[in-house]
Amino acid sequence: MTRPFGYFVHHQGRGHAERCAAILQALPASRPVTIFCARDDIFPALPAQARIVTIPSLFEPTGAEVAMDWVATPATLHCAPLGWPGIRSAMATIADWFAHADPALMICDVSAEIAQLARICSVPHVKVLQHGDRGDAGHRAAYDGAAGLLAAFHRDLAQPDWDAAMVEKTCFAGGLGVDTQGPDRSAARERLGIGEREEMILVMAGGGGSGFGQAPLGVGARSRPAARWITIGPVVRDWHATEPANIDHRGWVENAADYVAAADLVIASTGNTTCQQILAAARPWIAVPEWRYFDEQHRKADALGAAGVACIRPHLPSSADAWTQAIDAAYAQHRPERQRAMIAEAPADDAARWLEALAARLWGTAPHPA
Repeated sequence: MTRPFGYFVHHQGRGHAERCAAILQALPASRPVTIFCARDDIFPALPAQARIVTIPSLFEPTGAEVAMDWVATPATLHCAPLGWPGIRSAMATIADWFAHADPALMICDVSAEIAQLARICSVPHVKVLQHGDRGDAGHRAAYDGAAGLLAAFHRDLAQPDWDAAMVEKTCFAGGLGVDTQGPDRSAARERLGIGEREEMILVMAGGGGSGFGQAPLGVGARSRPAARWITIGPVVRDWHATEPANIDHRGWVENAADYVAAADLVIASTGNTTCQQILAAARPWIAVPEWRYFDEQHRKADALGAAGVACIRPHLPSSADAWTQAIDAAYAQHRPERQRAMIAEAPADDAARWLEALAARLWGTAPHPA
């Protein structure tokens, strides 16, 4: 019988679930997979051999917790408060599955604590690698103890502080979790009701944050009145914001790829799925990192800027002149060929083959490389 894979999926945002679904669709049908996640409603279509086990959230309190914060958290852990019955239940469910399923691999996207749980339980794990200042003891334990690391981006976006040992055991899969081909621009514009010659500026925010402020976007729309500004995803409402008629807030949409394909210019933060969608579409891009733990989006922005695939801004421009300069710079610095080079032809297939080869090597069914 084929040993199963386990897969922990963080439920904030959609990128973790979309990566998981893409990989599972590419795995052999003979490989069973059990997914552990706090939500079961965030996944695209999954193959028949996959099942979801819903576990309590590891970081959202329910009211049943007992505060014990006076006991210090060791440096090797990040989110491990004492007195949380939900965490006990989640970890017990996963550990019990380890004992009964005898898995080949546990894929962690993402939790340093669950990665370490797998190692403690003698289950080899693959840790999804993210940008950020993650040289702390907790992340290092998860990375160093992993059989392999999986990065949903191109090798050229690796951080300069990642050592050779980390990079060597990493599978880089640029574009993992997104449609790497994308819609046709003209067809997308027709579906969205946008004229072929109309300049469209897209402001895009993913599901992992609160989005950009309404007021600076209004300033931007006024600075370029002939352009059609469309926002998708969340926007932070400002009571003092005044907006011109050329900006249209469409909220959460299911066809974000159409909007990216239709855009002349994209203004977006640097969440991984957002990055991969824009790079695949090869659009001029003003990238504005949002706050995330460990400065994840700021380090991603640094990597994008160094690779020459986005025009990086620390924050949205605050005046009409600053908006004009930023937009002109994004168009002038656009390198579509370089952006497309960041995306693999079949990243999910690449990742699935790598996982299968890693499992075979771990369990003695494949020769050790010379």
